[in-house]
Parts: sequence; structure tokens; C-alpha cells
Amino acid sequence: MTDTRASAASGSPSPGTLRTIRRGLALSPELGTGLAKTLGLALVAMVGRVAVPIAVQQVIDRGLRAPGGPDSGVVFGTVAVALAVLAVTTTAQSLMMRRLFTATESALATVRTRTFRHIHDLSILHQQSERRGALTSRVTSDVDQITQFLQHGGVTLLVSSTQIVVTSVVMVAYSWQLTLVVYASFLPLVVIVRLLQRRLARAFLQVRERVAAMLAAVAETVVGADVIRAYGVAGRSARRLDDAIDRARTAQMRGMRISVSAYSVGEIATGLAMAGVVVVGTLLGVGGGLQVGELTAFLLLVQLFVQPVQVATDVLNEAQNAVAGWRRVLDVLDVSPDVRDPGEHGQDLPAGPVSIDFSHVSFAYPDGPTVLSDVDVRIAPRTRVAVVGETGSGKTTFAKLLTRLMDPTDGTVSLSGVRLPNVRFASLRRRVVLVPQDGFLFDTTVAENVRFADPSLSDAALLDAFAELGLADWVQSLPQGLATPVGERGEALSVGERQLVALVRAHVADPDLLVLDEATSAVDPATEVRLQRALEAVTRGRTTVAIAHRLSTAQAADEIIVFDRGKIVQRGHHSELVTQTGTVYARLHAAWVEAR
Repeated sequence: MTDTRASAASGSPSPGTLRTIRRGLALSPELGTGLAKTLGLALVAMVGRVAVPIAVQQVIDRGLRAPGGPDSGVVFGTVAVALAVLAVTTTAQSLMMRRLFTATESALATVRTRTFRHIHDLSILHQQSERRGALTSRVTSDVDQITQFLQHGGVTLLVSSTQIVVTSVVMVAYSWQLTLVVYASFLPLVVIVRLLQRRLARAFLQVRERVAAMLAAVAETVVGADVIRAYGVAGRSARRLDDAIDRARTAQMRGMRISVSAYSVGEIATGLAMAGVVVVGTLLGVGGGLQVGELTAFLLLVQLFVQPVQVATDVLNEAQNAVAGWRRVLDVLDVSPDVRDPGEHGQDLPAGPVSIDFSHVSFAYPDGPTVLSDVDVRIAPRTRVAVVGETGSGKTTFAKLLTRLMDPTDGTVSLSGVRLPNVRFASLRRRVVLVPQDGFLFDTTVAENVRFADPSLSDAALLDAFAELGLADWVQSLPQGLATPVGERGEALSVGERQLVALVRAHVADPDLLVLDEATSAVDPATEVRLQRALEAVTRGRTTVAIAHRLSTAQAADEIIVFDRGKIVQRGHHSELVTQTGTVYARLHAAWVEAR
């Protein structure tokens, strides 16, 4: 696909703009639903607007200037008909706008949902390559810009286009000569606006990019508030945020200046059109080719013609902003997930305990060094394995490949004899559960966080689950028990308490393979005892891979796999490995014992 940003930068965005609009509309089929009826209502609504100039002409020429003197019957009759027409057309306009608003809300909800799901389906590797605030802006502010245009600028564009067409037809019926004068006055405006459109396309794409950067900066400042306070860098953080806001403001102002230029040209064209009509209309009237009422009606029609042309400069502003938003949304949708769900063409994992097989697996991040190198290991079903190693040795990458959050650069990962790329996500996520290091919790209660794994669980079943892991006394000691709110990201609980809830959640999911990433890291000794008891219960009878930071986890494992610089350098039971002096595991164990 041609990069739309590249085309904009090259100075010829028009084809890219049209292509973006077509693709954007294709994402929103709801916009086309009942379009013919909507256009019909718009046409009826416009009849009311041109009815007023026609009524004025009839009142002047056939009522006030009737051959035998003013004819009150014609005047009142014409006014009555005009009022009736206005009532009908006002109703039509109300129905048209209701249909447009309904269609745009449905269409943009579809776009927002599809974009979010696509972002969610992108690999962890891709998500980590872009700031989270910038990704969020694709679903929020960028789609909001599209919504604003479709509901306001889009409505205006539809009404204005219809108004120009209907008004032009009536103007030609009155005087084709004066109609030519009007179009000749606005011809330079069309050329100038087309040239300005190229600059607007570039300007408003930059606006969307800088708004995304601003949102990312705001998100980082809010999430990292504790670190900012702890290091006393509030001033520096404020300056970074101020700079992001100022850059967004500068980009917005640049776009607005270009838009104002187009509006000014429109004002000049309007003045020329009105002056030309008055002069040429007067000459035609003197020659007997135009009556007073017709000239008056024509001047009113020129106003109707000018209104949408003037508004078009404002709509152009909104349109370019919306197109820039659409481009950014399409940029995300064009990113092909590098970890794909095979869907209906895939396989389910065989029933029963899960075995693990890494066959000559290597992994390197894009443009980065190799993190894992030729990892070749098989783990038997129902084995509890601890993976240890120094920071950066490849432990967490091993876990991500095992759960298919990423795919290896070389080699294959298989579960129960089935290669992971062939396993349907529905089966993989049901049978394999990862408990991450931070024990992420949602901003709701303890109960609802556990029910995330099984929504059907009653409170009694939840209490049983906590009891099975030896945590009944702990959950009952919370201020509101199961109904205790955990706060955003679980921050109302301690790190260890979040891990306890995460372990219960994994337990009720009842996976056949459980992967624990540093489950006992950064917890106090008392909580570590609870965690160890819970781990013993939750891992019993199922294949378990625990990324172990504290070697108390390794001591309880059936087997230990030791990583060093992306390679497996040792494998065995704790009692064997700890006696092998000078080895990686012996060093790690000695350092752990010394630090206790």
C-alpha cells in the first residue's frame, strides 16, 4: 500500500485524499444505508429555501405590480403557499438530519470497534513499539474528528451541495446571463481552494500526529506521577507536557491560517458576484429583459448560492482534519498482525495434560540483538518447571513465545505435538494461562476480577476458590471482602495482594498449562509465604512454567532450566544444580541466600 503520509509530504495528496475517503467510507457501510432516501429528503428540504425567492418575485411582479394595481389575493395566496411549502420542507430537513446522525453514529461505532479490536490483536512486540497514548488516540480523538465532520461538516456538505444544485437550476430559469456572471466570479475560488487543499492535507495530518503525541505525554505524566514526585522532576515533566501541547497548538494554528486564507478568498468572490449581478441585472432590466421582481429574486438566490460556497471553506477545514484522522486509523488497520489466529483452519490442543517442545528456537527483536539462541528443550506433562537466569538472559521472552504473545524468529514451539501457529486462539487461551509479573487487575472489585476468568461463578464458588489456595482468611480480612474495590490497575492493593488475586483468577480458569512470570517478585516475606502456598495449590497436577526471580520458587519445582545470554546452560533439580560450583545457578543461589 502506498503510504498516505508519504504522498502528502510529496505535495500531491489529492489522489491519496480521495483514496482515503473511499477506503474510510468502505469501513462504514452504515453510511450508505438508505442514502437515496436521505438525498431525497435533502432535495425536498432545499425546495423550501428556493421557495422564498420565488414567492418574493411572484408577490412583486404579479401582486404589487399587477396591471390593475396591487392584488392582495395574489400576495396572500403566494405567502400561504410559501408557508405550506416551508412547513413540509422543514419536516423533511429534520428527518434528513435524524437519519444522518443515526447513520454516522452507527458507522463510527463500527470503525471504533474494529480499530480497537485490531490494535488488541496486534502482537505485544508491535504494541511496545508505539506509545500507548498514541495508539489510544487512534480509537478516541482520531475517530472523534471523523465523527465531528460526518455529523456537522458532512451534513453541511450534503445540504450545501443540494442547495447549490437546486439554486443553480432556478437561477438559470430566471437568467442564464446572470448565472454565468455568478459562476465566473467563483471560478478563481475553486482553483485557489484546490491549491490550498494540498497544504491543508499536510497541515492537518501533522495536527493529528501532534495531538496523538500530546495524549501520549499526558498519559505518561498521569501514570508515572509517583516516579515524577519521587525524583522531584515535576518541573521537567511539566515542560515536556507544555512542549507537546504547544506543538499541537502550533500545528492547529498553521492549519487554521490556511483555512482562513480560503475563507477570505470566498468573501472576495461573494462581493464580486453580488456587484456583477447588480450591474448586469440593471442593464438587462433597462433593456426589458428582466423584471424588478426577477432581479430581486435572483439577488436572493445568489445569497443562497453564496452561503454554501462560503461554508465550504469551513467544511474543507473539518474535512482535512477528518481525512487525517481516517489516514491514521487506516495506517493502524493496514498493520498486519505478525501473530495470527489460524481461526477455522487451525487446530484445538489435544485434551489432557500439555507437553512443551522448543525445537531450535531463536528470537531477535527487529533491529536488535538475538535474545534467544537455538533453544532446544522438551517439558513433560504435569511437570513444574522453574526458569531462572540473570536479568536479560531471555527468561521472559521464553514465556512470551510459549504463550504465543510473539512468534520465534527461527525454530518451532509446539504444545502436545501441535505447532503453536496452528492452534486456534480460542483453544490456546482456554488451555494456556499467563500470570504476568504485575498481576494486572481491572478497576472493579476483587470478585469481578476473578470472574474475568469465569463469569458464571457465584460468590460462594469464589470463596471456595480462595479457600482452595489457602487464601480464605486473607480475602475475608479485606475491608469489603470479595466486594473490595481494587482501584485502577489494582493500585488499591499491594503488589503481592494483586498477585494473590491474579493467581486465584488463573486457578478458576483451570488451564492445562500455567505460565507464571516472576510471581513472587517485589513482595514482602509474609505475602511471599501466602504466595508460595497458593502457588503450590494452583500448580498441582498441571504443567507449570514459572519465571523465577526468588529461588524459593525454584527450590519447589520438579525441574529448573537455567538461561544465560539467551541460551539454556543448565537443567536439573535444585539439589543437583546447587552443588555445581562455579555455574550460573550456583552463583544465583549464593547471591539469593546472601540477600535474604
